[in-house]
Amino acid sequence: MPYQLDSGFTHNMIDLDDVRLHYVRGGSGPTVVLLHGWGSTWYMWRRVMASLAENYTVIVPDLRGIGDSGMPQKPLTGYDKVTVAGDIHQLVERLGLGPVHIIGHDHGAAVAYAYSATYRDEVRSLVFCEMALMGVAGDKGIEYFMDQREELRLWHLSFHAANHVAEMLIHGKEREYLRWFYRMQIVNVDAIDDEDIDVYARSYAGPGGLRLEYYRAFYQDGIDNKRLAQQKLTIPVLAVGGANSIRDLCVSSMEAVADDVEGVVVPECGHWLPEERPEAFLENVTAFLQRV
Repeated sequence: MPYQLDSGFTHNMIDLDDVRLHYVRGGSGPTVVLLHGWGSTWYMWRRVMASLAENYTVIVPDLRGIGDSGMPQKPLTGYDKVTVAGDIHQLVERLGLGPVHIIGHDHGAAVAYAYSATYRDEVRSLVFCEMALMGVAGDKGIEYFMDQREELRLWHLSFHAANHVAEMLIHGKEREYLRWFYRMQIVNVDAIDDEDIDVYARSYAGPGGLRLEYYRAFYQDGIDNKRLAQQKLTIPVLAVGGANSIRDLCVSSMEAVADDVEGVVVPECGHWLPEERPEAFLENVTAFLQRV
């Protein structure tokens, strides 16, 4: 049965200075912004949005160039995390919301860090899920996963960063590639079923839909992160990893850039945390939000 958006939420479009963003909104109270990563859209938060909206205004955008954002013309540039964070900040400003609690997964976590470090007075807390920062965490950063010398790590990071090659090889097989991509990094295999894959494939198979520029921006992200990390975050930070995925490397990244870091490793969980273990996600995140 196709997913039905909860009646308390609405789909919206907004024209910003140089990009059009799609976002979902619901609830009332202090603002929580949920940012997805690559291979996902706003839809990845579907199992946790309603619970968060009981106490918070929940804003769930599609990042620049992904999902319904940027339609009908996807931006060709601007996929470094500082620029994408600027999109989200402008969205929050236009909606008259903030300061915010910002929660990110994968690339969305890197965007959430860039937002927190750039707009320091406008962020209440940061939840950093299933990501390692480029440029600042030494052998525990993204570079660790891109190093293929000792063992097979996350080879797709280098593959996606190869300019135009990945698009050429994936084109026409986006659904098959995404299905493999989810299965490669998942423990609870029922968490992303065929209907869910159809939702994601419709986004990523569209013109310009792969948006692998997020990976090609890693090296600029590293430069930006080194600059931003010169002043550590002082807001509360929760770093959450899956036991069968990044584990405590989220904490290592955050400890390199923030003073007040709490770490959680969710058992029996792969990369797709809010979809695989929504109850554990909500338990840890709502307790954290209540404390801060």
